[in-house]
Amino acid sequence: MSVAGGLEKALLRGRQAGCRVVQVFTRGTSRWEVGALSQAEVIRFREARAQTGVEPVAAHVSYLINLASPRNDVREKSLAALEDEVKRSARLEIPYLVMHPGAHLGTGTDLGLRRIAEGIGHVLRRTPAVPVMILLETTAGQGTGLGHRFEHLAVILERVGAPDRMGVCLDTCHVFAAGYDFRSRAGYEDLMAAFEKEIGLERLKVVHVNDSRREAGSRVDRHAHIGQGCIGARGFGFFMQDRLFRDTPFILETPKDKDPKGTDMDVVNMRTLRMLETNG
Repeated sequence: MSVAGGLEKALLRGRQAGCRVVQVFTRGTSRWEVGALSQAEVIRFREARAQTGVEPVAAHVSYLINLASPRNDVREKSLAALEDEVKRSARLEIPYLVMHPGAHLGTGTDLGLRRIAEGIGHVLRRTPAVPVMILLETTAGQGTGLGHRFEHLAVILERVGAPDRMGVCLDTCHVFAAGYDFRSRAGYEDLMAAFEKEIGLERLKVVHVNDSRREAGSRVDRHAHIGQGCIGARGFGFFMQDRLFRDTPFILETPKDKDPKGTDMDVVNMRTLRMLETNG
């Protein structure tokens, strides 16, 4: 949900749309340097949380952060920004912090994964008593981006260790674009089996539910409304009816617009998902 006008606005907008949980950005996404969270902002956020009953289950890091970058200046800024994001989430009592692993920019997968693991390890050591879990998000694999194969995430998790501080966020558009086609029952079971084998389903903490504008294996990250993209409603039905996800937060990252009747598409997408949960 948008935090325009103040962090607490995301919770108020979430309640208006009928959300039970939301994901927020705790800082600007287009600049490295941002101001510190004020105590007044924290108080307003806590008050809105109590007032609405909407839980801010996750924050998403700035898209500027790239721990795999070979550029020293970008890497240093990324480390500082990630540490700040962890501390902000802790102050706001947000349990999960979602991040894209990063892009190696031509230096190779192995070195990129090593840089990511070393960077996260550095941040965790600097925030030893902070009750925030970093979630590596599955990616579509555009360009030199890492994280489009479960094996990539497995390598990072193993190297970082700290299982109480590290987990995974699965994005349905991203895994589909990366080549995990779950539109059939067999495909969905293969997806879950691959995740269990490489990572372990106990580490899956949040799901981003998004349809895809592009076909399976395209490695292009373009989100679409639920049931209106290349995945289609049936694929989401497998997720919605799987008892594995009964207590897992599902977050929409679909386009922000309205349907022809003027209804907010967040509301439309949630209705679609809840119907799939009930009816298949």
